[in-house]
Amino acid sequence: MIKAQNEGIILEKTSLEFENQAVLNPACIEKNGIIHLYYRAVGEGNVSSIGYCKLKDPTKVFERMTAPLLFPEYDYEKQGVEDPRIVEIDGVYFLTYTAYDGRNARIAYAVSHDLAHFEKQGLISPDMSYDEAEDYFRELPISERYLMFESYYKDKLGKNVMLWEKDASLFPEKINNKFALLHRILPGIQIIYFNDFKDLTKKYWIEYLKSLDKFILLDPKFLFENRNIGGGCPPIKTKEGWLLIYHAVEDIPGGKTYHASAALLDLQNPQKVLGRLREPLFSPEEPWEKMGAVKNVVFPTGAIVREGKLYIYYGAADTLIAAKSVELEELLYELKKHK
Repeated sequence: MIKAQNEGIILEKTSLEFENQAVLNPACIEKNGIIHLYYRAVGEGNVSSIGYCKLKDPTKVFERMTAPLLFPEYDYEKQGVEDPRIVEIDGVYFLTYTAYDGRNARIAYAVSHDLAHFEKQGLISPDMSYDEAEDYFRELPISERYLMFESYYKDKLGKNVMLWEKDASLFPEKINNKFALLHRILPGIQIIYFNDFKDLTKKYWIEYLKSLDKFILLDPKFLFENRNIGGGCPPIKTKEGWLLIYHAVEDIPGGKTYHASAALLDLQNPQKVLGRLREPLFSPEEPWEKMGAVKNVVFPTGAIVREGKLYIYYGAADTLIAAKSVELEELLYELKKHK
């Protein structure tokens, strides 16, 4: 198996009120030699916002804002603007994030033309409860765990809890002239295609959920992802296909462990999986990955390629941000071995 190289800690919390509890789960994009990092910052009251810093070297921050770039403004995100991912499509930067109101987790997005100023566009998740959504896909040939998680969230948060949606990211270009968005209805990773964000109405989502089985990209398959999987970094275009770095959650007697893994998807039809790692790409090993706000977590959310090396930025133990690297060609070779 390929071995990811440890690049160390990239960013830690400060004494600033908006990030004095933790920093984690960053989005990143490189432009003109500068790596822009948008990270989840947890502050007073366990409220999350999005901080911003810049790197020239993939592992060294040279500029960091002392105030959040994006923060809760609306009721649907009053407890957190969380876990961003960012891509550029046709000259526009799209930043997707999890909007958390203290009970419901849903997908929202913002747009920018300069990577410094973002305009929120609102929610794109289906406007329906988990109970209603489950009615649409109950009879489909999908894993029983989809229904298990529906029952879990209703028992935990109440019958009218909204469909739990996280880990959304766009492909960095249109596919067959349509936007393609990865999202997560537990326990798997699904994909939607659409012409315009305004098309994502409740009617659209109802029709989609009625045929959810046709849009499942990946479901848990191996022992190290026996609980669930979820989107990680936005897909990276390579000559061999779309490289997807995702997170995988393993249930073990002592609790949950979050791993990082990878899959290779067809360029024209991402639902065609060309390869998938059978062992984690990396797992919690370092002290800062094993101990923190949440134990045993590596949670990849952003990546860049520089001089043939893939740098993966991730949240470590829900406390700080670190990075791993791997030779891109070696990873692609490994993925092609596991069709």
